[in-house]
Amino acid sequence: MGQAGQWCRRALLSAGSERDALLLIGKSTLAATLAWMVSFYALDARSPAFAPFSAVLIMYVTVYQSVTQSLRYVGAVALGVTVQAALGFLAGPDLLTFVLVAAIALSIGRSRVLGVQGPQVATAAFFAFSTYSSATDDTTRITQLGQIVLLVLIGCAIGTAVNVTIAPPMRYRSAEYSVRTLARALHDLTADMHPALREGAPDADTTARWRERAALTGSLIDQARAGLNTAEESVHYNPRRLLRRHRNHLTFQGFETVLNALERTLYQLASLTRSLDQWQEEENDYHYRDFLDCYAAFLEAICGFARTLSTLDEAALPEQAERLAGLADDARARRREVAAEAEAQSLPLADSARPYGVLVVEATRLMEEVQHTSDTLHTWIEA
Repeated sequence: MGQAGQWCRRALLSAGSERDALLLIGKSTLAATLAWMVSFYALDARSPAFAPFSAVLIMYVTVYQSVTQSLRYVGAVALGVTVQAALGFLAGPDLLTFVLVAAIALSIGRSRVLGVQGPQVATAAFFAFSTYSSATDDTTRITQLGQIVLLVLIGCAIGTAVNVTIAPPMRYRSAEYSVRTLARALHDLTADMHPALREGAPDADTTARWRERAALTGSLIDQARAGLNTAEESVHYNPRRLLRRHRNHLTFQGFETVLNALERTLYQLASLTRSLDQWQEEENDYHYRDFLDCYAAFLEAICGFARTLSTLDEAALPEQAERLAGLADDARARRREVAAEAEAQSLPLADSARPYGVLVVEATRLMEEVQHTSDTLHTWIEA
């Protein structure tokens, strides 16, 4: 009970997954109740549960999904009922007919057009077969089969209407959260790396931990992309998009460009950690302390850039873009120092057994992505 109370308080007092879940439960309850009232009281339907079931089934996280999935669901149900009706009236309600209905409905359900609603073809066909078998005459059978499709239409219409008119889900800020998530991952890893490199020689356990953490960012990238896709999708057919006209600094294309740059940056950082870890196994002594000091300063600059980007807020984007531009300039200066130090010490950059060449190359690539991110933000602000 204590945990349930904490969950409810979070849902009521602050925005987040708990509030989203509570809102979805409330809207689904309302849609199911309205659909039941129409089907049971107004239509006196034989199987009124089809309507509330349909209303809840298409209550998706975005209005776009509610609309598209409701159309697919209605189509799937109509196909299932049609298959059963055609075979039922031709062959009668016997076992062989059921086998044919099942085989055809399941085959149609594999169509890519229906997507996740494909299995509903067979489900509708089975319910329709049961209804057809229990009816006493052809007129009753036609009426009841048609009523199944009608109830599904009513449920989908009510569910979609409730989702559109009552606090339609707007996940625009998911795009910001996606960028923040990857920027935070970049910040956290570089924040661990630059102090250790400045001290001289991270041990094998440290480099192995860096490599493992860098490898785990792949799942974060997938989650960030899913968040961006949800945010973009939530705008379609959503009346709340009209309220965002005054906030148009960064479009979804801009968010995607920044996300792509962060993704490449994390992959490059993963390559860097692999090189350090593999080299650590072969050579335990860092001979070029000054170079590593310069590289630590460069990673520290990248860390500062990532820290600011991890607080991305479209409302404050102009000010943040200026700050990020200054941090990018600082990172560029540190990158030049890395290259100059490597040249001054005549480092064995071509030696694949040592990481210096990879460090210099990855510093250049990281700098390119940081600069690209900064330029993207400025471009979309000025557009």
